[in-house]
Amino acid sequence: MACEVRRGSNPDFCPPVEEGITLSFEDEEGSVVEMEFLGLVIDKSHTFGFFFPTDEDDPAFRDGQTLVLEVTKFDDEGNPSEFELVDDEQTALSAFDKFREVTKDIYTFE
Repeated sequence: MACEVRRGSNPDFCPPVEEGITLSFEDEEGSVVEMEFLGLVIDKSHTFGFFFPTDEDDPAFRDGQTLVLEVTKFDDEGNPSEFELVDDEQTALSAFDKFREVTKDIYTFE
């Protein structure tokens, strides 16, 4: 998932290196959630990851909700290594608007 290696047609978008990549995240309560990685967006000085829950029993999955996580740490190769849920609704909406803009030819939004 090296952002420097592969970019989309927009310089602020880094798509997954292959379709269907899933990552496991652990929440504050210790529950593990599996999510499909949709890509990274660079917005000003922040990098956001966009994910779709893969668990059909998850309410977010049934709602078609895309989760916005901010990259908080990169490894030595420049790959995201830690994410944090974006708590601020305005920040999440702004990041998602940019995601929709840069991926309009890839994903269909309703």
